[in-house]
Amino acid sequence: MYPTERKQTVLAKLCPPNDRTVREVAAEEGISEATLYTWRRQARERGELYPDAGTDAEGWSARDKFAAVMETAAMNESERSEYCRKRGLYPQQLAAWRLACEQANDWADDRRKDLAKQDREQGRQIKELKRELRRKEKALAETAALLTLSKKARAIWGEDEDE
Repeated sequence: MYPTERKQTVLAKLCPPNDRTVREVAAEEGISEATLYTWRRQARERGELYPDAGTDAEGWSARDKFAAVMETAAMNESERSEYCRKRGLYPQQLAAWRLACEQANDWADDRRKDLAKQDREQGRQIKELKRELRRKEKALAETAALLTLSKKARAIWGEDEDE
C-alpha cells in the first residue's frame, strides 16, 4: 500500500536524532499507530535497528542493543563514533552494552551454578524430611501397637478402661 521509501522515511522519524514517539509520527503523517508498529516490527525482523520511543538509549530493546554491538564490533574508533552520532548514542553506552553482552554468558553460568547448589540443598532437605517422616511413622505405629496391646490386656484381665 505504501512505497518502501515512504515507510523508511516515516520510520526514520522514530530513530535518533529525531527520537519521536509512534503516536507523534502517526498523528503527523496520518498513519495509524498499528501500521507504524507493524512497520517497525517488520524492519526489526530484517535486522534494522529501531529503538522504542525515548530520548535516550534506554529505549533500545536488548535485541537492538546486541545488534548494535555486533554491527560495531569490527569498526575502528572513528567509524564507531560516526555510528553513535547517527544513532544518538554515546560510545560509552555502546561499550557498556558490549560489556553486558560479554558478561551475559558468565551470568548464565553463575545462575546455573546457583540453581544447581539450590537443587542439592533442597535434595538434602527432602532426604532429611523423609527420614524424619519415617521415624515419626514408626513411632506412631509403635504407639498404636502398644495401645492395642494395652486394650487387649485389659480385656483379658477384665479390667475396666475407666480405672
